Amino acid sequence: MSYYPVDIEKAIVKECSRRRLSPRTAKTYVYCVNRFLKWSRKEIGKISKKDVRLFLDHLSDKKLSGNSLNTYHMAIRFLFQDVLDKKMWINIKYSKVPEKLPSVLSKEEIRKLLNSIANWKHRLMIEFLYSSGLRVSELLNIKIKDLVLDKNFGYVRNGKGGKDRLIILSKIVREKIRNLIEIEKLGEDSYLFQSNRNKKYSVRSVQQIIRKSSKKVKLINWKEIHPHTLRHSFATHLIENGYDISQVQALLGHKSPETTMIYTHISSPKMINVKSPLDN
Repeated sequence: MSYYPVDIEKAIVKECSRRRLSPRTAKTYVYCVNRFLKWSRKEIGKISKKDVRLFLDHLSDKKLSGNSLNTYHMAIRFLFQDVLDKKMWINIKYSKVPEKLPSVLSKEEIRKLLNSIANWKHRLMIEFLYSSGLRVSELLNIKIKDLVLDKNFGYVRNGKGGKDRLIILSKIVREKIRNLIEIEKLGEDSYLFQSNRNKKYSVRSVQQIIRKSSKKVKLINWKEIHPHTLRHSFATHLIENGYDISQVQALLGHKSPETTMIYTHISSPKMINVKSPLDN
């Protein structure tokens, strides 16, 4: 007889934590599972594969995107297979998600964006974000002890998927970081970027810095430029500079090279060494 926890939400969060999934993933899974259970109106022990399929069909009829359908599917599979350890293989093919290339800024656009930021600490944050290919959450969680300034590298601790990874440091950023540490007298356990109240900056603060600067220099589609755009630009510019996929994959912390391969599609063709047949 299968065991079903009294509090499904707590069980999902606990299992996500054990598997080093992010709190955001746990929150998403809880939301999706609750919506499914409310829709099914059945005791959890009486839910079948047919119920799951009908629920996903119901969401599809509501014109949910492929990404959203996949998320609901993964959340329900996580509940039954990982949380409840119930052998109920949900053999439903994932919805195809239309491929959309990420937007990137050119090197000239990056220069304009950085030059428009008057506040030196705000500029350093954005320089660091771009020059190391960081996610915004990783930037805000960097501590002094994570940086090896003498050797131009550092570490992201407990990044996406709960993994650590090595990051490169620009020499320009390195010197500015040294100045910041000296001016603000930051200790080894201090966060690198702290507000005037000695607290971490919020993700929204970084988003606003980039949004305002993009608007100021009148970048095309400035409303769509966000912190992750700089990460995409970092990867694309590395490939344009001749670095191979495996190197870029490691610096971005991607599990699979296929994820990194997308940047070859938006890099300058000459850097991929493609010669037009017309030239022959």
